Amino acid sequence: MGRARSGGRGQGDGGGGGGARTVIENVDGGLAQLIPDRDRPRAWTLLIDGAPQSHIDLDDPAYLSFEYQRRFGHVTDLAAPPGKPLRAVHLGGGAFTLARYVAATRPRSTQQVVERDAALVRLVRRELPLDARARIRVRSADAREGLAKVPDGWAGLVVADVFSGARTPAHLTSAEFLDEVRRALAPGGVYTANLADGPPLAHLRGQIATAAARFGELALIADAAVLRGKRFGNAVLVASDAPLPVAELTRRAASDPQPGRVLHGRELLDFTGGANPVTDAAAVASPAPPASVFR
Repeated sequence: MGRARSGGRGQGDGGGGGGARTVIENVDGGLAQLIPDRDRPRAWTLLIDGAPQSHIDLDDPAYLSFEYQRRFGHVTDLAAPPGKPLRAVHLGGGAFTLARYVAATRPRSTQQVVERDAALVRLVRRELPLDARARIRVRSADAREGLAKVPDGWAGLVVADVFSGARTPAHLTSAEFLDEVRRALAPGGVYTANLADGPPLAHLRGQIATAAARFGELALIADAAVLRGKRFGNAVLVASDAPLPVAELTRRAASDPQPGRVLHGRELLDFTGGANPVTDAAAVASPAPPASVFR
């Protein structure tokens, strides 16, 4: 794909805020924009074809701006004792926001990021360089193919945040995909995924049913209006074969700037409404968000 770039870094490598200007560049997945944050000197928002993907503050990578990323942060904080290094696999890279968060909050963690869009990886590495001390390996590959290369039982945490054209690809929604996640997870490891849906929530219900067929413990964090099917939005799935810290997740979600609810146990299974697990043969991409979501 050809390249169209406007603006520049403005304040040197990894600039932002202040006098920095928007960076616009064609990547494999569409038109990427890195927009400086007016309130934080070295912070940026990444958009692909107008859809917000990531926000990162290079001066404070522990700061999570997006609602769903804060919820990922809560899951990460509770996946192991505070400060303990993690082995983490991130499916979907964006601006590497959560990988940077883990590196900042859990020094000496070893992480793999799998991002199919090689041009996006090059853009982010150039404009928003990773800390050279962070143990973050970035691989340009399909998420499921990249996951297949992770050794058995290697990861304490697997994060799925993969969108193509604002939709999660079908092959990342199936029970067979979750079998691959389970294979890569260490005993007691945690899987968390960003799920997007709107009324009538058929996709979200099917994803919960699929996860319930593969994991012993589940929780779902989302805005109450999303759970009631009142609007399109993000929900963060948490799954493990070990007990989940539901009470603490609930407390943290409720205290967020945009408070979220946590469903767990019978309440979450009832939420599926009898939906069946999704298989590779029947899998479809998540629904496209309405245009009004990004206005």
